[in-house]
Amino acid sequence: MRLVADENMPLLDEFFAGMGEIVRLPGRSISRADLLNADALLVRSVTRVDRVMLAGTPVRFVGTATIGTDHIEAPALAELGIALASAPGCNARAVGEYVATVLVTLADEQGWLPAQRTLGVVGLGNTGSQVVRLASTLGFRVLGCDPFVALPGLESRSFRDLLTEADIISLHVPLTSSGPHPTHHLMAEAQLASLRPGSLLINSSRGAVVDNAALEALLRRLPDVLTAVLDVWEGEPALRPGLLDRVRFGSPHVAGYSQEGKWRGTEMIYRAFCQSRGLTPEHTLAGLLPPSSPRVLDASADMSTGRVLRDILLQACPLPRDDAALRASLLAADPVAAFDVLRKNYPSRREFAAHAVALPATHPASAALKALGFRQA
Repeated sequence: MRLVADENMPLLDEFFAGMGEIVRLPGRSISRADLLNADALLVRSVTRVDRVMLAGTPVRFVGTATIGTDHIEAPALAELGIALASAPGCNARAVGEYVATVLVTLADEQGWLPAQRTLGVVGLGNTGSQVVRLASTLGFRVLGCDPFVALPGLESRSFRDLLTEADIISLHVPLTSSGPHPTHHLMAEAQLASLRPGSLLINSSRGAVVDNAALEALLRRLPDVLTAVLDVWEGEPALRPGLLDRVRFGSPHVAGYSQEGKWRGTEMIYRAFCQSRGLTPEHTLAGLLPPSSPRVLDASADMSTGRVLRDILLQACPLPRDDAALRASLLAADPVAAFDVLRKNYPSRREFAAHAVALPATHPASAALKALGFRQA
């Protein structure tokens, strides 16, 4: 058996070595020629998988270690008799922690308290529900918007009402262009103009959910009308330098790039592959990972609760580092290639539960940090 896989997928040998030859390739360059003698294809979001790539090949399983599947032509795979598996929820916690870090950082930076702001979460699936939990823990009033999902106890709003009632909008929807609720350019010129003055817009879903040209035009015309934080970009790996210049934090589609999220994604694809072959899985993620000691994070006990939260969360999820790296990549000879290099070489980032905090248990921030998942050192 021959498996062609994105070279950036972790634990391939640990999960798949006993199943055949593993051929690792850069995800964006995988082509039909690479699949002419392959039985399975394992990808991430940068590989476009469609009828042209797969027709006439022996591939009978495609696994994408991602939440979204907008890079996969699913109807074509079904017609070709090719099994498709994804990894819903694998990096939901990582994205939720990214959003929580944005919220805590900007609260301290702009001088407001979570209890003074209303967060509107658009999309209440695995990722959106994580954002709801973490933001509620931090003290935000949270509203939800999802035509397909209702979370018990969460106030729900229509999309139009959410835009005018919430101070913060966080997007967690798949990218779709058809159906009753398409999300392509969900935030277009009219929707952006309807946001409350001083709003915060966070997009960590898919780049084209926000009309990037319209957002750049708005921020050029009215630079103080809203604060934008973008992890995803329309047209990536190419992005609009003028838009990056005007966002508070930008990153190269890495909000979900926790080590745990990547590990979970590979495990979920492995289990789906075994099921497609009628095999009993022999490995589990818990069984493959050796025990490890938590990384200890430190903050001054003399600081305010908000400042301690900001400092601890930024140590776990370094927004300024990622922002600086993305801005520097635009100075490279080939910024498009540099975007992919940033993702390929992204430093290991562990989720909150892998960290312990050296802070007195009596400090006001300690309870919040514990609720967010951090351990006590």
